[in-house]
Amino acid sequence: MDIFYSVLLSSSLLLLYFVFSDAADSITQSQFISDSNATTLISKDEVFALGFFSPGNSTNRYLGIWYNKIPGTTVVWVANRGTPITDSSGVLKVNSSGSLVLLGQNSTFAWSANQTKVARKPIVQLLDSGNLVLREENEDNYLWQSFDYPSDTWLAGMKLGWDLRIGLDRRLTAWKSPDDPSPGELSWGFERHSYPELVMMKGSQKHFRSGPWNGNFFSGMPELQATPLYNFTFVSNKDEVYFKFDMIQESVITRAVLNQSQYERYMWVKEKNEWSMFLNLPKDKCDTYNLCGPNGNCIVGESPICQCVEGFKHKSLQTWNPEEWYMGCERSKQLSCSDEIGFENFSGFKMPDTTSSLLNETMSLNECRVRCLNNCTCIAYSNSNTRNGGSGCAMWFNDLIDIRQMAANKEDANSQDIYIRMPASEQAGKKKQKMKVIVIVVVAIAVVFGVLLIPYCICRRKNLRVYVVAQRPVKPVKVNL
Repeated sequence: MDIFYSVLLSSSLLLLYFVFSDAADSITQSQFISDSNATTLISKDEVFALGFFSPGNSTNRYLGIWYNKIPGTTVVWVANRGTPITDSSGVLKVNSSGSLVLLGQNSTFAWSANQTKVARKPIVQLLDSGNLVLREENEDNYLWQSFDYPSDTWLAGMKLGWDLRIGLDRRLTAWKSPDDPSPGELSWGFERHSYPELVMMKGSQKHFRSGPWNGNFFSGMPELQATPLYNFTFVSNKDEVYFKFDMIQESVITRAVLNQSQYERYMWVKEKNEWSMFLNLPKDKCDTYNLCGPNGNCIVGESPICQCVEGFKHKSLQTWNPEEWYMGCERSKQLSCSDEIGFENFSGFKMPDTTSSLLNETMSLNECRVRCLNNCTCIAYSNSNTRNGGSGCAMWFNDLIDIRQMAANKEDANSQDIYIRMPASEQAGKKKQKMKVIVIVVVAIAVVFGVLLIPYCICRRKNLRVYVVAQRPVKPVKVNL
């Protein structure tokens, strides 16, 4: 009988625990989240929920975070992406050593948070930002956070990029399919080199590139600029390289997702009760990485869509066709260190791939020119920051890769200048050609003006004669009567 009452009491306490857990935003080391009892964590203002779910038509179980008040299950983070649990045995808890773990059948490990520090009195908490954190009781410092290990979704406040101090790469990775959240082919993150930029990878190949940050936006993504709804922050220093967005209008719900084919940004439209996509990347054919090959310029609306940068020619003039755009262009006249050279200014380009580039944020544009001029392998230079008249120096070496026309002219707000190395003789020839064109235009205008002026003068002269005759005084005639 005593055993019966003990079991009954234990069951009652367990039931009370689950009722409590349904409304709680955190658990301690003595508590847990169980799939078999459908327990969840709900963030303080009930924005997000954490629990177990099955994606699409799959019966596998995953631990994830989703929007709590939005109909359906819009998942923003998955813990055990590559190790699904095949039944409802999943349990999330903090083990005896202070680590956050997800256990499956027979208490086997399905996933664990790889925190480097062990908590004495650990608290696992789901924040209203959608961030799941492990921290010490009564402390705000996080020992681990889900924002450092994103899945396919980018949320406000989440850093996308590198913590260089510990080698942490925060990048989005697409789901393999709507039924399978394991990492797919597409990923989206920063490349680590002197002049960082966001790159979308398809397997081991570059699929799309943002262009480098110019102080206002990434040169190939002017769409990702601050708005009245949210602002963007880019940080690049010896400790971190990251990009994030923060909401200005907290009532607006927005998220960015990397799916199996592209990056998409959505906003929740309450009136329609649906997610509305308002941005996708790549946005057109010219966003395809290096579509036109080395030194080729991709121009949407032009035919052919791929053209050579001025001063360059197609590598194979006889066989060059749309299927061979990847071959790109080469210089019309090859350069050598002994040549007298200069730089031609081009406006409105997406800045070239920065893999073979150098960045110096303290140099002026003129200092940048001199530095590039004195280095035979430097093919182009530009201000790295376009704000307040421009500052900093970016230099490119070897070929110019993945260029596209972003702005039609220099006056465009999204325009950025790049100075490309050219032979002085070619520049002189261009100047002569330009002067010749100017002279021809001036002469043509003068001829047209003269042709129009001659009839006008003739007509004017005739009118003047008539007027003079009409105004001549009539002499009185004496008549003898």
